[in-house]
Amino acid sequence: MSDKQLALVTGASRGIGRAIAERLANDGFKVVGTATSDAGADSIRSALQAISADNNAIVLNIADAEQTAEALKALLAEFGTPAVVVNNAGITRDNLFLRMSDDEWNAVLNTNLSGVFRVCKALAKPMIKQKAGSIINISSIIGTTGNAGQANYAAAKAGLEGFTRSLAQEIASRNIRVNCVAPGFIQTDMTDILPEAQKEAILASIPGKRLGQVEDIAGAVAFLAGKDSQYITGQTIHVNGGMNMG
Repeated sequence: MSDKQLALVTGASRGIGRAIAERLANDGFKVVGTATSDAGADSIRSALQAISADNNAIVLNIADAEQTAEALKALLAEFGTPAVVVNNAGITRDNLFLRMSDDEWNAVLNTNLSGVFRVCKALAKPMIKQKAGSIINISSIIGTTGNAGQANYAAAKAGLEGFTRSLAQEIASRNIRVNCVAPGFIQTDMTDILPEAQKEAILASIPGKRLGQVEDIAGAVAFLAGKDSQYITGQTIHVNGGMNMG
């Protein structure tokens, strides 16, 4: 049996989530990544097992309360209690507020905020029993600044940061740390398809004059997962090239 610490990374099939999962695996964690489909889980498993054979992947849909409870119960039974939980899974349903439907609002809040609640609810007690752990929630600069067309996403991410601070206060005495990493504009397949004029406008607003890379976020997560951050909890680390310095 592996003596590596277990790390769970939700939404690990691509982009930031994939980079986080691979970074933690390379740092010596036994990583289980999640996706919402069998195909996605297979892709994660293949990538992670290329790093180490004891890494794995599962199907997890954090928008579905029943499936989440069952999947995480199975995770605990098969792999044990995570030392690190990275809540990265999320969705967008962008629309101007006056056109935003109840379904668009509810879907984003259900996944990006309530989904994190479900994961933490299932894993907090086992982590408390082992008296050690780090929960890292992936927020966004949009939770601080807001953004036109993303009222639902901004509300969810701002709520996530408040949730993080509250949970951190409740379980700090049990040696469980809870923090956020808030990415700015990161180069992914979603930003690659933006019109060139929009990319230029974004770059003009970033003092660092470049989009972030997924590795920039993975590095911040790795710090919060490791021993060098043992006295940090309830914080949001902004990784945005200086776009927001609040």
